[in-house]
Amino acid sequence: MEAITSLSCNTATLAPYVPSAPNPWNVSKVKHVYRRLGFGAAQAAVDAALALSPSEFIDNLVDGAFNLPTTATPFWGNYAVSDFGDFETENEQYILDWRLQSANDFISEDLRGRLTFFWTNHFVTELEVYFYAPYLFQYYNIIQSHCVGNFKDFVHDIGINPAMLLYLNGFENTNFNPNENYARELYELFTLGEGNGYTEFDITETARALTGYNHWSEPGAAIYFDVATHDTGSKTIFNQTGAWDYEDVITILFQERGGEIAFNMCKKLYQFFVSPDVDTMIEQNIIQPLSQTLINNNFELVPVLKQLFKSQHFFDERALGVVIKSPYDVMFHFTNESDFFYDDTLMDAFVYYTGLMGQEIFNPPDVSGWQRDETWINSSTLSGRWILMELYVDYLFVNGHEFSFTDLARDLTNDSNDPEFITRVLVDHFLAKELYTPEDYDIATDIFKWEIPQNYYDEGLWNLSWSEAPFQVSLLLKHIARMPEFQLK
Repeated sequence: MEAITSLSCNTATLAPYVPSAPNPWNVSKVKHVYRRLGFGAAQAAVDAALALSPSEFIDNLVDGAFNLPTTATPFWGNYAVSDFGDFETENEQYILDWRLQSANDFISEDLRGRLTFFWTNHFVTELEVYFYAPYLFQYYNIIQSHCVGNFKDFVHDIGINPAMLLYLNGFENTNFNPNENYARELYELFTLGEGNGYTEFDITETARALTGYNHWSEPGAAIYFDVATHDTGSKTIFNQTGAWDYEDVITILFQERGGEIAFNMCKKLYQFFVSPDVDTMIEQNIIQPLSQTLINNNFELVPVLKQLFKSQHFFDERALGVVIKSPYDVMFHFTNESDFFYDDTLMDAFVYYTGLMGQEIFNPPDVSGWQRDETWINSSTLSGRWILMELYVDYLFVNGHEFSFTDLARDLTNDSNDPEFITRVLVDHFLAKELYTPEDYDIATDIFKWEIPQNYYDEGLWNLSWSEAPFQVSLLLKHIARMPEFQLK
């Protein structure tokens, strides 16, 4: 019997999305963009985007990410070990400081923050392996600098970054003792994809060409190339023979395997930004044209991102609510979409608790990174998500921010006093799709009404200025956070 290949429900094309009466430009689609291309947005940003065309909105996000300056270099960003006063204490503190800075970048930078996070899970290093603050900053800076730039340049620069040289043993790869770790991951994970267009012989020969980045002037300083530890002999890589070095490897890789690289990377971008499910129709009709765009533009990412994000396919209703939120999505989407208070103390807590839920910043589980989607959810991480949301809501309530709950409800409902309407609006505000049944809204409404006698609602006596209203909204927010639909974006 011939095998049956499942087909994607989303059959829309890469043609630009043009709003129409049956397919309008609305709040739902703007939120979809912000949830996928950033970490959500407050209602004011959503309203502002509605005044733009979809094409203008995407241009603003992509061009804004491209033009945004990198985060300022901290004073210790290029330290060597000898520059520290008390290395053990200061190094650990600077790492904590940079984790906090990075999280603040992610939550506030829209597409640049989202792409920076994406690429740290592609060009993976594990902080716990090298645990050195200056190398963490330098790695982050490379990611930020290239995240919306040229992918070929990105691949070149990340491979000789100190964090990567230490993590994948490039620092140990010499003509006397070759180490194949980075050569293998360069092909398997970073460019071509597992088993796609390379051989074990290519890996061995490439490792020889990558030798020589083995020295620093002192521990923790910049790592530099030394011809004395470089294999100067002839190597054959992808059937090209010569006395190749690092520069040659990147040139030959993109020259001989550009098509495979483009397809693999466009597939990864699609799975991250649109849907983890890819079938042959998606490969043929979406990913292959995107990869051709990448090739035609000499591996510049901007044209590909704009083509995908402006497309009917990206804006199709069947693209909404099909990706499971990461731990950072859960926290940051809620914070941005509510516009609730947070400061560095709370951000430290967010970073800590998202780590407990399986997403420790700069520490993916291994070189293949977080596998995302279904792997985010199990019985312990799901309850952890609920607890974290409840802790945040309770913290705000007892620390003088309880009226931000009713402020949110007022802003979204035009200060309605109808509990059913308020409930529906708040539920829909935080979800990618409406609840499945009217009964689901009824349950949420009952929770919101709390212990207020029904006659106060019936007679129009209750309103959001009641002293009990902030607590009622907090109950509803906690209920929303436990909805299965809340876990989707």
